[in-house]
Formats: sequence, structure tokens, C-alpha cells
Amino acid sequence: MSQYNAPLILDLKRRIEEDFTSSNWEEAGLLTDSSHIISGHPRLLRSLSFGDQDYGGNIISVLRAMSDHNPDALNTLKGYLDQWYPDQNITYISAKPSEKKISFAPNVFSIPDGEVEGDLITVMMPFAGFDGVYQSIKSACTNAGYRCLRADDIWDNSSIIQDIFSLIYRAKIVIVDFSGKNPNVMYETGIAHTLGKIVVPLAQIIQDIPSDMVHHRALIYLKNGEGLTKLETDLEKKLRTIS
Repeated sequence: MSQYNAPLILDLKRRIEEDFTSSNWEEAGLLTDSSHIISGHPRLLRSLSFGDQDYGGNIISVLRAMSDHNPDALNTLKGYLDQWYPDQNITYISAKPSEKKISFAPNVFSIPDGEVEGDLITVMMPFAGFDGVYQSIKSACTNAGYRCLRADDIWDNSSIIQDIFSLIYRAKIVIVDFSGKNPNVMYETGIAHTLGKIVVPLAQIIQDIPSDMVHHRALIYLKNGEGLTKLETDLEKKLRTIS
């Protein structure tokens, strides 16, 4: 009878359940010579796509089959996760803080008065057709103990781009929804990264996330009732890991 490294399987299952996309599974299959196991499983990729409750159990089943097929598969998979999704149980961050600091004075924006507000989350996302998504995001923020604003919640300046810059400047965390590859969201994400904000990316499909950010942890959601409920739950869980 096969002997399994149960603690390793459970650790990989936890990390895969949080991070993996279908593309990650394809890459993992190539690295471990297990593509046939992944594609041949009747439920794995379907349960991932639809956010089904049996996804975690399917992950364990596939990991055991991969270990049977290739004894080095689990360690190879762990190395892949360590490279692309470093385990961050305690704090979720979008990038390692730089040891070198810079100072700059923007000539497009005015520096707002006041300091960063530790309980403020700013949301950058398309407006039209996304009210339900925004309500789920707001509920997740509230449940995690944060205030949540996006640009249409305020009108402090004559220029909307100044309001957006001020929101990003004041916020501790910036949630960005890349769905639809909205160019404004791309621009605003660049501002958030430059200001050193914690950026939490969302998207309805992984392909909408810019290639420079695909290695960052992102929440992929479905824009329906069940999908938005899951988004609210998953986002609240992520926000609670931020100190």
C-alpha cells in the first residue's frame, strides 16, 4: 500500500485551493509528468471553475494520484508554489517592500493633506454593470473591520483623477478589479504600486490580469449570485490576514 506524506499533501492542498488557476494546474502537470492525471480527473478543473465545495477533496485525490505516479511530484509541486506563490499565512502583500526609499513630487497630482488611514480600503474597478460586485466587496471590507470607498463615493476636487489619487494616497489597501482589462484600472494600479500600497487583485478570468502581475495572488470570481457570495467570503478572509 502506498505511503503518503499527509502533512505535505494537506499543506499543498491548502495553498493550491487558495491560489491555483487552471493554467497553474497545466504547468504543474508538465513539471511533474502528471498532465494525464489532472486532465483525466472528472471533477478537478470543473470544481475549480465553478467554485464547487468538493474542490478541496478533488485536490487531495489528484495529489495522491500524482504521488503514486511520480514519487518526486509533491516536492516538485512545493518548489513551484514556493517560487510563484510564497506562503504568506500571516500577511498578504502584493510585493516585497523595497529597502531603498525614494522621494518624489508628482506634477499631475496635488499631495493630499493628512496621512494614511489604517482602516480605509480603496476600490479601483469598472463602474458600469459592477454595482453587485462592489456591494460584495464593501460587505467583505465591513466584515473585516475596514471602511471602503471608490471614486464615485466622494466629490472633493474638481478633477476626478485628483479624487482617485487622493483615495489611493489615503488608503492602506487598494483592491483592483481587472475584469474587462479596463485601462483606467491599469493606470490606477500603477499609482497604487508606486505609492507602496498593499494591492489585492480581483478578476472574473485570469486572462484579464496583466502579465506582469499574474504571479501575484488574485481572487477569481464569477459574476452571479453564488459567485459574488463566495467573493465576499474569500475577500474577507484575505483582508483579515493583513496586519
